[in-house]
Amino acid sequence: MINMDYFYIGIDDTDSPDGMCTTFLASAILKEFKKNDIEIIGFPRLIRLNPFAKFKTRGNGGISFKLDLNQKIDLAKEIVLKFVSELSIMDCDNTNPGVVFYKGEITEEMIRYAFKAIYSIITIEEAEEFASQIGAEIHKFKKGRGIIGSIAAISCPLEDYTYELLAYRDSSRYGTLREIDYDSVVRMDKETFPETFENIDGEYLAIEPKTPCPILYGIRSNNPEVLDIARDIVIPNERIADSCIFKTNQHTDMHIQNANRISELKQYSCYKVRGIVKDKPHIIEGGHMFFTLYDESGEIECGAYEPTKNFRKIVAELKAGDEIEVYGGIGEQNTFNIEKFQVLKLNQFLYKNPICECGKRMTSAGKGKGFKCKNCGRKIGSDDKVPEIVERSLINGKFYETPVSARRHLSKPLIRMNLD
Repeated sequence: MINMDYFYIGIDDTDSPDGMCTTFLASAILKEFKKNDIEIIGFPRLIRLNPFAKFKTRGNGGISFKLDLNQKIDLAKEIVLKFVSELSIMDCDNTNPGVVFYKGEITEEMIRYAFKAIYSIITIEEAEEFASQIGAEIHKFKKGRGIIGSIAAISCPLEDYTYELLAYRDSSRYGTLREIDYDSVVRMDKETFPETFENIDGEYLAIEPKTPCPILYGIRSNNPEVLDIARDIVIPNERIADSCIFKTNQHTDMHIQNANRISELKQYSCYKVRGIVKDKPHIIEGGHMFFTLYDESGEIECGAYEPTKNFRKIVAELKAGDEIEVYGGIGEQNTFNIEKFQVLKLNQFLYKNPICECGKRMTSAGKGKGFKCKNCGRKIGSDDKVPEIVERSLINGKFYETPVSARRHLSKPLIRMNLD
């Protein structure tokens, strides 16, 4: 528990799939704060919530600021409400902004609320009731669903965290192709990796969003100092209107809960769980790959979807009997969406019909009748197949992850696990 009173501001649900970004709104607010000599403590925070939340807008992230109580609190509140009202995409049915003001200390019950928002689903009514319990002031625009994430953005503890530098475009460029010099990003990655990460993936510029939002690029890092170096190396071929560094729970696996057995898994939540591969992975129309994972409590279908590209080739190497631990979440179809997995114990054996003394592979003589050799006619009475050691491309103990282009905001890359 943080035993000190501050003034907290939380904002969420201001963007839409077609534009805007809550971080851009935060950056605009901070610029206005600066004009009015209002200083926040530390970095603004970007807190990603449950990636399977049904009514999320785009990235499902709320933002928050912390201020000393000797700041111009009333003016800060006035600025926040004005900017949220003017910049939010109000004409989108799924955009329902919410703002929360809270004065006090971050309590254990608030931390529990934050984890619930990351692990499961919270209703607007639950959020309103909780705000009343802790004495928070809420402001709802339209349905006001954003108050759910706003409280969580204020309350979420950050024991593990990363930073992200977001550079914003001039408004005249919204919706057009982004102009970033590819070679400069390669150079930036080379000079700052592994302190910055997930910058490029082959020809894919991972720092560049693929949506019509105000962001030109986002660079992720373990510390904020290196982001200034990275910014100086990247060459944008269009004007940068503004930029801001956020402290965030991105790439920390904060969304992953430990599950002791498959029967504990619930829809719209994320876990790591151990199990045994039941069947050979198979691919369906559309390029999606599936297999069944089981333990003594039950089983679940696991999926590696087409956007994960070559990751599916790795999944295809799994065989029945392999013991693995999968990380990911359960979505609309009740399939476990794999973000990464660790091989715990490979099935090194393949059971085949025995080889005859003459050197030929024997065939079944019928159920319960053993085997026979078509070449020499020899028969044996046992039905037992013979284990043969097979070479495996997968490695015991190794982690395998989806490519940068298909990775979730919250998923912790192997480079941050010191495993790459």
